[in-house]
Amino acid sequence: MSSGVPVRTLVVPRAGQLEVEESLLPPLPEGRFLGETLVSGVSAGTELTWYRGTSPYLRAGWDAELGLFDRDRPTDSFPVRRLGYMEVARVTDSRTRAVPEGALVAMAYGHATAVHGDPLTQHVVPLPPALDPLLGIYAAHLGPICVNGLLHAAADAGGSELRDGAGGRLVVVTGGGPIGLLVGVLAQLHGAAEVVVVDPTPERRAAAVALGLDAVDDTADPARELKTRWRHGPGDHGADVVFQCRGTGAALATALRCLRPQGTVVDLAFYTGGADDVALGEEFHHNGLSLRCAQIGRVPRGLAHRWDRRRLSAETLALLDVHGPRIREALVTDVVPFDEAPRLFADLNARRRHVITAALRVRKA
Repeated sequence: MSSGVPVRTLVVPRAGQLEVEESLLPPLPEGRFLGETLVSGVSAGTELTWYRGTSPYLRAGWDAELGLFDRDRPTDSFPVRRLGYMEVARVTDSRTRAVPEGALVAMAYGHATAVHGDPLTQHVVPLPPALDPLLGIYAAHLGPICVNGLLHAAADAGGSELRDGAGGRLVVVTGGGPIGLLVGVLAQLHGAAEVVVVDPTPERRAAAVALGLDAVDDTADPARELKTRWRHGPGDHGADVVFQCRGTGAALATALRCLRPQGTVVDLAFYTGGADDVALGEEFHHNGLSLRCAQIGRVPRGLAHRWDRRRLSAETLALLDVHGPRIREALVTDVVPFDEAPRLFADLNARRRHVITAALRVRKA
């Protein structure tokens, strides 16, 4: 039984500040396991909303039953003690047969150096022993987000398998962050005719090319370029489906412009600043387009009997099995010691440092 295990946790005590908080884990209860963190991935887009104090949860309370934000309900507040969702741990003690000692697992428990895991209530993903732990950061949450995006495209096309969302289709991905790049590689793996990543950042376009995808700069007019290139027939030009993976209204406007008539944007982005650049009276209206939000909290209606978080993670591991080395090289751009996280977040917030995926190294595998 493990008791008195020291744990260090990243905490945001107030906007613009990150600290390492030290505590002790209680004795390990029956049915739980002790995981000692090897590496914790940083999802910069989401985590910076907490660091900056711009998360919608800080402005309005979330009514999970009605699915509504309500400014009259209590909101989340500082200090924020749960930050991050891309952790890989080694199980060093276990009081459950479900997760044996020595196992390498991916979970989403936030930036902490150790955790008491509960296989009954938490999503625990056993990782293959040969998998690079740095790739394991994608297995529990961020990778399933991407797989779920492709699944929503499949459901929109009347299918139920990932190939139905990409097979033979012309695909645009707006946003070359980790979600956009993984979505692009997934679409390619599942038979897309072409995949083009649209992003203004040269480093992210270079990463897309390194992954075998095409890439164009969205500071020009990518919609006109791609619609000229992709002709289906008279008055029918553009992408069959666009995956919107950048949380700005301008990126959503570009996504809509790139679509062929009656096409669909599958939206995986998080718009903390709204979407004022989207003119619904333009392409959205005149081309009869659809906008479909794909969030990890739910798979498409009607597919829950076939798809769950376990299967989304399994598809992520299948992707890593095929393209792991390329993904590691192109996406994991920064690996820093855990205690250097405050400096990393300050640099990201001030835009002094550009990363695609950063990872915090806690201990060696």
